[in-house]
Amino acid sequence: MNEIEKWLNGRIGLNFRSGLERMQRAVDLLGNPEGAYPVIHVTGTNGKGSTIAFMRNLFADQGKKVASFTSPHMVSVHDRICINGLPISDTDFVRLGRQIQEMESELVKTHDQLSYFEILTLLAFLYFREEQVDLALIEVGIGGLLDTTNVLDGQVAVVTSVGLDHQETLGQTLTAIAEQKAGIFKKGRSAIIGPLPEEACRVCEQRAASLNLDLYEYGRDFWFSDRSFKNKDQLLSHLVLGLQGAYQEENAALALQAFLLFVKQMDWEIDFSLLPSSLQKTHWAGRLEEISPNIYLDGAHNLPALSRLVEFIKGQKGKTCSLLFGALKRKDYSGMLAYLQEALPEVQVTVTSFDYGESVGQAEAADFEYVADYRAFIENFKQEQTADQVLFVTGSLYFIAEVRAYLQSV
Repeated sequence: MNEIEKWLNGRIGLNFRSGLERMQRAVDLLGNPEGAYPVIHVTGTNGKGSTIAFMRNLFADQGKKVASFTSPHMVSVHDRICINGLPISDTDFVRLGRQIQEMESELVKTHDQLSYFEILTLLAFLYFREEQVDLALIEVGIGGLLDTTNVLDGQVAVVTSVGLDHQETLGQTLTAIAEQKAGIFKKGRSAIIGPLPEEACRVCEQRAASLNLDLYEYGRDFWFSDRSFKNKDQLLSHLVLGLQGAYQEENAALALQAFLLFVKQMDWEIDFSLLPSSLQKTHWAGRLEEISPNIYLDGAHNLPALSRLVEFIKGQKGKTCSLLFGALKRKDYSGMLAYLQEALPEVQVTVTSFDYGESVGQAEAADFEYVADYRAFIENFKQEQTADQVLFVTGSLYFIAEVRAYLQSV
């Protein structure tokens, strides 16, 4: 662990929701690096990472230097800050981190010290400016309106989905959460929304109208069905997606619509023959990822994401499925477990603990089977599994990252 990572880890837990004044002052002191390149700004309860993964390949395969900032990370914090899929080097991470430390000595004269996520966001902004990227795909941390990343002026805003998650921060209703998500819409720009609940869709439409913004809606302006993408200008057929799950068609549609719109705005040429392969080779760690034969990792860390996993499991005809679940105590783990029990009565659900933070334990598992050691559980499954047995490991993204690191080390 380098010196900047140690400094960064000392700021974990400093999650401010008091507005963007401190972050705005920080980017001003750094010379506004976030304005040095065009941005596609992505928010949503679920689907952000997969949509960015599709877009990253679509742009990179057209010869563009495409930056991406995503969270959380699966392996290293460097993985959050990439150019054409390659993480920032340790040398650049440390050097730019020192620039932020130096800037902060001036910032704290008028504002509080920076949080973990603010530092990483600033580091990404600096790195992307220095590397003179063609565009940046920036994922919101939480919400949108008050999110650290919202100091930028996104050329295209994308809302992948709206569901109940982070209610303690974003609000208790879909309308309140949608208002936060639509907070990344910028005056005179463009926005694209996925298949949202009616009340969330209405919020986005009202926000777009107030900002004189062009809004493109899934199901109205663009579609994906029967392996084909369609909007008013294009029909792309015989598409095969590299990410599993029927819902990935929605994410691919959002990615294609954003890609085509952005390219048109930039007046860039497109080699349409490359688009199918860009989608087919897309991979996103920890999202219905078959990490080894018949063992899937899926970071379904809230009820909307879990419903998509359940849909996939129900499609495993002729298979005997079991599920290993790990979650943080601060999440709605009891609601998720109750949903799994109701939706998948024939699936054996086992609860486990993991090393990160306050994870659920035997007491929280209640009537569900509990194992303290997920490593032993997985090894036992691998030794005894037959061809028709499938294990799904799900819950917290931190849990998935831990399991993934373990499986790649054995």
